[in-house]
Amino acid sequence: MGLREYIIRRLILVLPIVLGAIILIFAITQMFSPGQRAMLYVRTERDIEHLDEFIAKYKLNASALDQFILWLKEIFIHGNFGYSRNPTAGGGPVLAIMLQKWPATIELSIFIAPLTILLGIYLGVKSAVHKDKAIDHFTRLLSISGYSLPSFWLALILISIVVASTRWVPVGRISTSLMSVVTDTTIFKRYTGFYIVDGLLNGRPDVTIDALKHIVLPVIVVTTINVAGLIRLMRSCMLEALTKGYIITAKAKGLKMSEVINKHARRNALIPVVTVSGMMVAGLMTGLVITETVFSFDGIGYWAATSARALDIPAVVGFTFFTAFLFIFANLIVDILYAYIDPRIKLG
Repeated sequence: MGLREYIIRRLILVLPIVLGAIILIFAITQMFSPGQRAMLYVRTERDIEHLDEFIAKYKLNASALDQFILWLKEIFIHGNFGYSRNPTAGGGPVLAIMLQKWPATIELSIFIAPLTILLGIYLGVKSAVHKDKAIDHFTRLLSISGYSLPSFWLALILISIVVASTRWVPVGRISTSLMSVVTDTTIFKRYTGFYIVDGLLNGRPDVTIDALKHIVLPVIVVTTINVAGLIRLMRSCMLEALTKGYIITAKAKGLKMSEVINKHARRNALIPVVTVSGMMVAGLMTGLVITETVFSFDGIGYWAATSARALDIPAVVGFTFFTAFLFIFANLIVDILYAYIDPRIKLG
């Protein structure tokens, strides 16, 4: 089976998973009253005063099948996930708020994911190759420490150090002095939603520099926590790979140790790491609730958490829908990467 056929087969297998996720989300919404479910169809604050009309229009007292079909039409045809009344976002259509909040989370993830994956793989390989030597002991200590640290504790410690040494509070996405600039659409256009990029596109390097300064500590915190587990996994996989028969044969043939490690051992050890990395990236994209809360980083994770506390049903359902699709997509990418790393997989 070629790579193209393998990808097509994986895409076909994804369809029942997507349908299952949609049905499960819809089934959970049936636990709420018709009045609460009517909020899934509301588009404006004014519509909330006419919930009885929405209950009748969308047959919220009818059979589950009729409701399911109408709900799917609203989502996939009209892009309507309902109206969120979450005060932290000022209220508004769920889809519009998610699109507004997501860039902040992606901006963090763009820095965290590559750093975590590259450091995890590099240090894990170094630790395994130099087992029981100084670099191995240091790396293991680093991974155990990072794995044990609560993210909120590390975040608060770093904030305290920065405040004590510079008297600058490194929270939020941008400094208060520049907030009036980035929120004024007449002078600052949001091309991407990323302050770092939009600052350059608007000819405001001060915005870019300030946004970078605010992103440093959250990136350090999340990378430190996440890289710990990846180092341990990569080290374990590499140690196992180095004992395989084909590695011993490659050494016996006189291949350079660097070639044995990089071309043979590391490639095979990467398969479990790819799975964990894919799920980690998907997790980053769905928000970093604790980190975003501690640093007042207005991302999608913080918005979802506050929505759950306020029992904002449309926001929670929309976020769950978004999260489910993101993890399904991440799994699909991981499966495709498997076939690239190990060609034998696509033959199965």
